Amino acid sequence: MRVIVRTVSELCITVGSLIVLFVVYVLFWTGVQADGVMDDQIDLLREEWSKPRPPAGGTASPEKPAPYAEGRPFAIMYIPRLGFTWNKPVLEGTATGTLKKGLGHYAETAQLGQRGNFAVAGHRRTYGDPFKDFPELRRGDAVVLTDGTTWFTYRIDKGPYKTVPSDIEVIDPVPRTSGYTRSGRYLTLTTCEPEWGHSHRLIVWAHLDSTQPVEAGKPEALRR
Repeated sequence: MRVIVRTVSELCITVGSLIVLFVVYVLFWTGVQADGVMDDQIDLLREEWSKPRPPAGGTASPEKPAPYAEGRPFAIMYIPRLGFTWNKPVLEGTATGTLKKGLGHYAETAQLGQRGNFAVAGHRRTYGDPFKDFPELRRGDAVVLTDGTTWFTYRIDKGPYKTVPSDIEVIDPVPRTSGYTRSGRYLTLTTCEPEWGHSHRLIVWAHLDSTQPVEAGKPEALRR
């Protein structure tokens, strides 16, 4: 009997240790790995942007830019409300592997700065916790992006708005529950709710407030 009790106790300790290790992995190590991967994506972008640009007059135009490459970064996002050191790469697509590297652009939505709804998803927890503090976002907050040539400053109009995953209308060109009534240049951010679950989604909507060339320096929203 004593042997059985000792064996069960040892098993409980072993299982408990494995659970603790798993929690540490989820909470800490995946975050460390993801931060490194996101930094690599940003470095990749900055390296590309440092190269000489081809002359204007190609097949793409300001009104119809070239499509983004699936799984590749194309912009960097800054949200001062989440901290002046907060910056994340934005990649094309929302596949699981893509969202491990940063934020993901819904491929079926508008491109950055273009007419329509530029919609982006991000993890609330795990893989760097990019949108951990998403509920802190407020109306009037700036969301700034750059594609290496232009700064795009969006201003939040509504949210965080709670809905269910099946509510795909939130990324429509003119989202029904956003408060917008006509076409424009919009931004939608989405993440999971609750913090460690995925039964719901949190949404914020913003409009394009201003643009300026990178050569003009950082936009006002990023100046401390």
